[in-house]
Amino acid sequence: MTFSDAERVADAVLYEGYLLYPYRASSVKNQVRWQFGVLMPRGFAEADGSERWRMRTECLVRAGGAATVDLRVRFLRLQARALEAVAEDGSSSETDALEIDGERMLAWEEAVEETIDANGIALDGLVAEQVVPIGLDEGREVEEVRDREGTVRGRIIRTRSSLSGRVVIGIDVAGGGLRRLGVAIENETAWRPDEPGREVALHAAMLGVHTLLAVRGGTFVSLLEPPAEAAEAAAGCTNDGTWPVLVGTDGTVMLSSPIILYDQPTIAPESPGDLFDATEIDEILTLRIMTLTDEEKREARATDPRARAIIDRSDAMPPEMLERLHGAVRQVYPSPAIAPDPAPATFADPFSPDAPFWEPEARVDPHAAMVDVGGTQVGRGAMVRLRPGPRGDSMDMFLAGRIGRIEGVWETLEDEPYVAITLVDDPASEEHAWVGRYLYFRPTELEPAAEMS
Repeated sequence: MTFSDAERVADAVLYEGYLLYPYRASSVKNQVRWQFGVLMPRGFAEADGSERWRMRTECLVRAGGAATVDLRVRFLRLQARALEAVAEDGSSSETDALEIDGERMLAWEEAVEETIDANGIALDGLVAEQVVPIGLDEGREVEEVRDREGTVRGRIIRTRSSLSGRVVIGIDVAGGGLRRLGVAIENETAWRPDEPGREVALHAAMLGVHTLLAVRGGTFVSLLEPPAEAAEAAAGCTNDGTWPVLVGTDGTVMLSSPIILYDQPTIAPESPGDLFDATEIDEILTLRIMTLTDEEKREARATDPRARAIIDRSDAMPPEMLERLHGAVRQVYPSPAIAPDPAPATFADPFSPDAPFWEPEARVDPHAAMVDVGGTQVGRGAMVRLRPGPRGDSMDMFLAGRIGRIEGVWETLEDEPYVAITLVDDPASEEHAWVGRYLYFRPTELEPAAEMS
């Protein structure tokens, strides 16, 4: 693995939320952007209290004495795009929109990619913290827009504010042949408390900040599923505003992301391009794009070059590519050595009125099924405490410690049991149970709880 191998995944993190469906500047959600991995100027963040100016990654490395680490910090920098209309006499005036030869363009806020590299950091040789400065000057570029006759009809003026900060790298011994690598990213751009609010401060912010790490002569340890001998050291790692995961299968590259990911995240090979929405649901979004009116597509194309690429790609997508987005088989499981028990003859026809509602070939009614939780057989009506594991849904962690009631025990097609839960303290739990809207947990993510009234 190299950084270039990992950057397709990292790009999805970098541009997450950059521009959301329906990709138009008039959409409210595209007027309130930049929610992920935002580091504001320190003065603004400390005065505001709801923003961060610093993020920190800590991870574990198992390496020999000659091991080195390469580091790459990536983020977006806000760029204002203003427009000027040029009259026939050569005079110009600022405008919110330009239309030249039927093509429309809107004033907008784009973003440019920035990269900070530090290579060959010796894991044994770093006695004190190493500081890598971040210094980006303000910028201004003017692009002339000509009509098909070659006459200048407008100008695009792109401006960027200056930005300064630093990356602080530190290494210490974590025991058991492990080293703890720490990387802090800080936005030290000067800011006066009396300056305007967030929209202005964003021009001096780092957006979508994330870190890529590559080790030579060693491997990173998963913090999500550490081996038993590294579990205590992994639990001692502090990550503030970021989430480190392994990229690739050889353990040499780690991505520390502001978005929660699993180890070994990948981009589906069926995906024809970036959409910037929820990393991502390509088929649904592509179908929605196809429903936009011509005028809505025209505004989206005028909003941003990346929005134009999305609309053009969706409009030109051949049927066979759209069909690929519908789904794919990732793994074919071998047939079991022992054939399963035949289904009862009564349920042989899945459309029979006598077939059970839950699964035509299910072995046990989920409402009557039992499952082992912490050494105790439990079933519908039992109370359990939720202990979500690292491989569960990212939202499950907010439910850790809550008490739930078992509503049933279901099985996947691979015969893996899942326990359907409603929360005891949720006032809507009765309605959720009535319509079959449950939370699902593995039995290993539950522990018995005392009966509650």
